[in-house]
Amino acid sequence: MKKYKFLIVIIFIAGIIVITKSNQTKSLVNFVSNLNTVTISQKEKYTVCIDPGHQLKGDSNTEQIAPDSGSYKIRVSSGTAGVATKKPEYELNLEASLKLKHILESRGYKVLMTRESHDVNISNKERAIFANENNADMVVRIHADGSNDSGITGACILIPSKDGQYTSAIFNDSSECAKHVNQNMQNNGFKVNGIFERSDLTGFNWSKVPVVLVEMGFMSNYTEDQNMASPQYQEKMMKCIADGLDQYFKNKK
Repeated sequence: MKKYKFLIVIIFIAGIIVITKSNQTKSLVNFVSNLNTVTISQKEKYTVCIDPGHQLKGDSNTEQIAPDSGSYKIRVSSGTAGVATKKPEYELNLEASLKLKHILESRGYKVLMTRESHDVNISNKERAIFANENNADMVVRIHADGSNDSGITGACILIPSKDGQYTSAIFNDSSECAKHVNQNMQNNGFKVNGIFERSDLTGFNWSKVPVVLVEMGFMSNYTEDQNMASPQYQEKMMKCIADGLDQYFKNKK
């Protein structure tokens, strides 16, 4: 009988220990969960607009290159195509952009897309105005490059001009974001030819919000064209862009 009572006491004590540890574990899980919730809720206040460059058919009609400008450019060009894959640039741009959208949404950002299909007709001016009207905190334009020299390779990042008549107000934030994206891309093995200011791009001149344009690489280079067509390559590069955005917004707090 004494042995039986002793056994009951042991079982009772063990139960208390298990319950205590269980509660501690639940508390730890809740703490970590709350940390993640805070991180995500902080990012939810940021809106990123992704602009996959070009579309199925270019539009040779013209539009003003900037507000009150007497200069005009075609509304949207047809883009280039892969020398190896024959893939049109507009397809590549959207593939990569959708991957970036998925990554950013998984991190808690609100993401807007200027297009999610190919058969559209949205000019560069209209894409910029879309981001303006939706109060985007950052615009990321995704493109690929082409050249008559098939030996040229590497990504490049374009930003609005510091001294541009229409872009000086958005230069600083655009530049800061570009620096973070550039660093992350280089740290992950991507060749980046540099960050270049442009005052001649309609999409920049009409933008009232910060914007970076990433030329992922040269579709005119056989190897780079094949690389960019790889889903794994796209995912890796888009993650670098997302990491750059994370760092940019972290510094904005």
